[in-house]
Amino acid sequence: MRTTVINVATGGREAVFDITAECEKFAASAGGDGLLHVFVPHATAGVALIELGAGSDTDLLAALRELLPADDRWRHAHGSRGHGRSHVLPALVPPYATIPVIEGRMALGTWQSVSVVDLNVDNTERQVRLSFLAGA
Repeated sequence: MRTTVINVATGGREAVFDITAECEKFAASAGGDGLLHVFVPHATAGVALIELGAGSDTDLLAALRELLPADDRWRHAHGSRGHGRSHVLPALVPPYATIPVIEGRMALGTWQSVSVVDLNVDNTERQVRLSFLAGA
């Protein structure tokens, strides 16, 4: 299994960060067929396969704000106001995704992109582990 870590500068704001290009580059360098596993080793971020740039990323953040308001209801209460919601996020947007790779190319749908979803404004940088498991 090949693995690498990429860094994503989140800038301390709620956002959806496109990491498709980095994933494509890693998958291509691994070559061949297999599985690309994308993992965010953080308790307050997730990985989503979603259409980006057409408003879906903004819609996702709006839906998460509705489901997980940044207020004082959270028992996990340190850091910025509403920080506890960030710890609930990975139950809704898991911290991983596995993508088939065929001949060195991710087999994503036409509009799918790989993204890091982060509501935690207290962290300004995330790590993402990319792992390639080659086919037999």
